[in-house]
Amino acid sequence: MRDFRRLWLSGAVSGIGSWLLVVAIPFYVFTLTGSAVATGLALALEALPALIVGPWAGMLLDRWDLARAMWIADLVSAATVALILFADRDHVWLIYLAILLENSATTVFRPAARALLPAVVGTGSELATANAVNAVTSSAIRLAAPPLGALLLAGPGIKFVLAVDIISYLLSAAIITTVRTRRHATTGVPPRPLEGLHTVVRNRALRGILVGQTAFLTANAGLTALLVPFTVDRLHAPGYVVGYLISGLGAGYLVGAALSKKAATWLGIRELLTLTQFVTALAYFGLFNAPTIPVAVAAAVLIGLPGSILLITVETTIQRTAPSTTLASVGALFFAADSLALLIGALAAPAITLVLDLPLTLNLIAVIAVGAAALTLFVVPRHPASFTRTPT
Repeated sequence: MRDFRRLWLSGAVSGIGSWLLVVAIPFYVFTLTGSAVATGLALALEALPALIVGPWAGMLLDRWDLARAMWIADLVSAATVALILFADRDHVWLIYLAILLENSATTVFRPAARALLPAVVGTGSELATANAVNAVTSSAIRLAAPPLGALLLAGPGIKFVLAVDIISYLLSAAIITTVRTRRHATTGVPPRPLEGLHTVVRNRALRGILVGQTAFLTANAGLTALLVPFTVDRLHAPGYVVGYLISGLGAGYLVGAALSKKAATWLGIRELLTLTQFVTALAYFGLFNAPTIPVAVAAAVLIGLPGSILLITVETTIQRTAPSTTLASVGALFFAADSLALLIGALAAPAITLVLDLPLTLNLIAVIAVGAAALTLFVVPRHPASFTRTPT
């Protein structure tokens, strides 16, 4: 478990810096431009690298040293975040460029981390525990870092927040270099284009989760893109109040992560995925119809609780079901699908507000999230035998 502790620590360190930017970057773009569309564009650009580069990166990661890929990605992230230090009202494009480059590095880091974890802890009960521990840590960071980011944004300012994020990436890279576990593919077959797609198409469980989760995350991305305009225009609050909403999500994620392993014993995978998506969708209605900030924060907590269980269930199921020799490729495909959902939601939701008003758009997207839960119930198989590793 030595290597797991190091992976956990690197994730916690870089996570603190990254979550400080969750509030800072959208608020900074909105402050510079005053445009919901420009803010949505910043969110949409996060999706492009995983969508375009991700499947190819995963194919190569299945044949490369995963730990080395992770610390190199951290160094690249640190360098690209530094670009935002030079942005201003006339150079907003620097923020967009930094978002593209940082997320290109993340496109390498995330599937590598997902593929390395089973090599470190195995695929038994320790894997579910490790994912839950990571989720609890991430939730605690999500709870504390956004309001801290809001305070730092209002105090020392955006450059200080960026400096903290840069340092966190550098520390994470240093920690990962001490990880000893190496996971190499056992096959000598040359890499095939879209190898992860071939694996997912052959596996009914992975295929169903990919379809249902992508539909749900598309709705989630649309609502996320409108979170700042909702806070400013509907709650009549300063933009940094988004940090309080994200902290509410973090509190819900913290509780959900603690319950995730137990929840997996109560319901089958299909039922658990469907129920958590449905309850999260209902909580969306509560958030975007909230009359006051405290009610909105409470609704955010209710979103985070089932949302955490949903993400942990998806993560563990992918790691257990995909063959180890193509796990990075499969993980990269899922991240690409997440990014496609993010891209569609982040661009479509602000565009819809140009035709419909903001409240109607928010409630319409929440209805789509309910429909995604129904889709998941239909496309994900019930039989437990479907959730076993595909032969390599």
